[in-house]
Amino acid sequence: MNRYLDISPEVREALAKGGPVVALESTIISHGMPYPQNVETALRMEKTIRDAGAVPATVAVIGGRLKAGLSPEEIEHLGRSGRAVAKASRRDLPVLVARKQDGATTVTTTMIIAAMAGIKVFATGGIGGVHRGAQTTMDISADLEELAQTPVMVICAGAKSILDLGLTLEYLETKGVPVIGYGTDELPAFYTRRSGFKVDYRLDTPEELAAAFRAKLDMGLRGGMLVTNPIPEEFSMDPDRINAAIDQAIAECSEKGIRGKDTTPFLLARVKDITGGDSLASNIQLVLNNARLAAATAKCLANG
Repeated sequence: MNRYLDISPEVREALAKGGPVVALESTIISHGMPYPQNVETALRMEKTIRDAGAVPATVAVIGGRLKAGLSPEEIEHLGRSGRAVAKASRRDLPVLVARKQDGATTVTTTMIIAAMAGIKVFATGGIGGVHRGAQTTMDISADLEELAQTPVMVICAGAKSILDLGLTLEYLETKGVPVIGYGTDELPAFYTRRSGFKVDYRLDTPEELAAAFRAKLDMGLRGGMLVTNPIPEEFSMDPDRINAAIDQAIAECSEKGIRGKDTTPFLLARVKDITGGDSLASNIQLVLNNARLAAATAKCLANG
């Protein structure tokens, strides 16, 4: 056991019994949504997972401790503190731990801490990827590198159209990360169900997802697996509308000179404002949808 890691009693008991556990990130709480919707959504995701027969493990850094499983009070603290909490990627963990500070975990750091704890399935909203213009900026999310090396299944609604989706898929192919479409042959684009880009494989049931990931683990193959789960049809946004909002937000981001880890929070906030809040409503529904699929898949994995 890593000496910097704390596993909540509920999560520890489930893991000890070989039960289904689903990791959840905390950047969505502090940086992805406004208060109080961030706290409400985090608690709804946990309830959704429990209702589906699995145990949620929201992940964060609290007072320099790596946490797998948060209390409602800790979730409230992250939600109220918002962007005052550091957005923690792999590079940030040593300093945050040494300084005994708080950190909201990205896809990358949630995967790291989940793997330390022995959690195999993680539900999130969307992954980071290759940003537009990366040919000159080299702005590529650490999420892609983590997927290449850490053995966790990540269930998401694809990647946001603020990214270069084609290059993101090319990068994942180079790193040997299987990109699975759940019930679809096409990569979902977060707010919308289609992007025009093909995934590697289509699988249609949680049992198939679990079997593929179990085979990967049994063969000792390095890295994780990316499962892209389209937003439910009734909550999918019009592609022209959301893409126009994204293009406007990207232009404003460039004008303001915003770069690095501040880029995605700025873009998400601006897209929410430009769409009159509709993108936030879609975001909430897609993360709940991913939590349900993750719970079902974790149960299949646990049942062997």
